Amino acid sequence: MKNPSSNRTLLIALCAIVIAVIIWSWIGAFDRGTWWLESFPVFLAAPVLVATRKRFPLTPLAYTLIAIHMCILLVGGHYTYAQVPLFNWVRDHFHLERNDYDKVGHLAQGFVPAIIAREIFIRRNVVSTRWWRIFLVLSVCLAISACYELLEWFVAVLEGSGADAFLGTQGDPFDTQNDMFCALIGALFSQLLLSHWHDRQLARLKVRHPAVE
Repeated sequence: MKNPSSNRTLLIALCAIVIAVIIWSWIGAFDRGTWWLESFPVFLAAPVLVATRKRFPLTPLAYTLIAIHMCILLVGGHYTYAQVPLFNWVRDHFHLERNDYDKVGHLAQGFVPAIIAREIFIRRNVVSTRWWRIFLVLSVCLAISACYELLEWFVAVLEGSGADAFLGTQGDPFDTQNDMFCALIGALFSQLLLSHWHDRQLARLKVRHPAVE
């Protein structure tokens, strides 16, 4: 069993990294309004994670994935999803039609919530059958993705062309469907690739914190 202090060290390191990325992302951001629209999930999740740290601590895997997802959002907020330099280079080098950094964001939108939903389902005994759990986790992730697409639609209705940087459709008429498909693929692969690793961490967590199960 891992030393609890090692988990504390990991959390401190993750917090430091995310704070550093927040500061970098804010300084010289492409547009302040777009920055807030892209980054607000970070500031919604952070206080929830702090508030539940002792009452319902997550696995190190979940915390690490959440921190990575936060960084993905903050990079998108800094440049806008259509102008991330590395993916501009990929677009030009491979003669693609668009900057595809937003697809990374939507893959993460399925990949990361899948582990969080899976963890809650297992620890709260929501469903015990593996395949039903996979299906319900996919459904949760698709629901989250759909809610985000509805948010984008609402911002577009309010702001009109001023929301272009936030939407990042880059002229793709099927951008919404592509985004939700990326979230679905991310959620599926997350469960297929990380389930055994996640299960081992859940077992260790139950030994350390039996009262929260």
